[in-house]
Amino acid sequence: RSSGDRGGRRSGQATGVMQNRISKSTPIREVVQEGQEIIVQVSKDPIGTKGARCTSHVSLPGRYVVYLPTVDHIGISKRIGSDKERARLRETIEGMKPPSGGLIVRTLAEGLTKKQLKQDVGYLVRLWGEVAKKKEGARAPALLSSELDIVLKVARDLFTDEVDQVVIDDRHQYERLIRFVEMFAPDRVKDVELYTGKEPLFDAYGIEDEIQRALSRKVPLPSGGYLIIDQAEALTAIDVNTGRFVGKGSKDMEETILKTNLEAVNEIAYQLRFRNIGGLIILDLIDMEKSSSREKVRRTLDDLLQKDKAKTTLNRISDLGLIEMTRKRTRESLGRFLHEPCFYCDGTGQLQSKETIAFEILREIRRKHKDLPGYTIQVSAHPAVVDLLSGPEKATIADAENRYLRKIAIVPRKDYHLEQFDISGR
Repeated sequence: RSSGDRGGRRSGQATGVMQNRISKSTPIREVVQEGQEIIVQVSKDPIGTKGARCTSHVSLPGRYVVYLPTVDHIGISKRIGSDKERARLRETIEGMKPPSGGLIVRTLAEGLTKKQLKQDVGYLVRLWGEVAKKKEGARAPALLSSELDIVLKVARDLFTDEVDQVVIDDRHQYERLIRFVEMFAPDRVKDVELYTGKEPLFDAYGIEDEIQRALSRKVPLPSGGYLIIDQAEALTAIDVNTGRFVGKGSKDMEETILKTNLEAVNEIAYQLRFRNIGGLIILDLIDMEKSSSREKVRRTLDDLLQKDKAKTTLNRISDLGLIEMTRKRTRESLGRFLHEPCFYCDGTGQLQSKETIAFEILREIRRKHKDLPGYTIQVSAHPAVVDLLSGPEKATIADAENRYLRKIAIVPRKDYHLEQFDISGR
């Protein structure tokens, strides 16, 4: 019985931890037995029809270091580019490595002192000790440790030097945040502000508009072009269009396309992070004739993706202007959190045309006319469909009346959606 809980990296009850890496070819029956209790951690939230992914290799993230209590490993974030700094951090962290487990140095640790790193490591080791203590008296399934809530997690992971200020409009959460920041970055306490304005916080800072933009299929670009973002189960397709932004000559056109594509990749990198789009992503850029233009666009996108905390891979631009890329997906996208499938179109994003519905009604009359009671066949439908049957298709209705020797009465119903209709006899 494996146990744990849903949500950001939570650890469940166990009587033991698998310490050594096991070959993928090892039969599962040699790894775990029915009824065995093991500590697991949710490494990936449920997405769509896929359940949560769990791992027995627990990782406890701090602000500067990640502690791996079950894996003997030392790692340095790839985002720390200086070889000298990487060597310094490796030497520093190896000197404070716990007797069991390993450590990964996070990007924020760049330039930190040994004392600062040691405080973070000490906190994580104590946290693991609390987990081990809890499991002694617990029975599976039991929650042993849970991730920080959204307020403190954002402060820990996102309150970097690139962020000037954190603004919050709840006094209780503000006080919690101040206490938390005092522990790991006392010099940044002054940058946490309690918002007391009359205007809602999201309106004051334009967040509400950004959310609406992030939920829109069409995203405008500064020069008049736009993106079309379509998310499907298997992949996300992003199409780039010039819109009204066009040049006059062939040289102008190439410059127009290059400028639009550069604007597009800037917006795409932002939208991928903001919408939390993951998995396979296909970018359909506007075709560029010059290889130098294609390389410039790809290099720009690659540089922008380096700022993304999620792992990304990027292929070259094909001759058709397509880029295949992937972005690690650990939870649902913003759109799937904030949207529900449309009951009107059943999530397809499309409706049948009024012509299609009108001819479906005529076929249904043909199938049912013998079984309907009375002399009159009554059709109740959306006004747009009724207008079509009473106007352009009036002769078709008259022909049906003559053929079936029945009167057909068409009744508009404003409360019906476009695809809805009823046929009855009276």
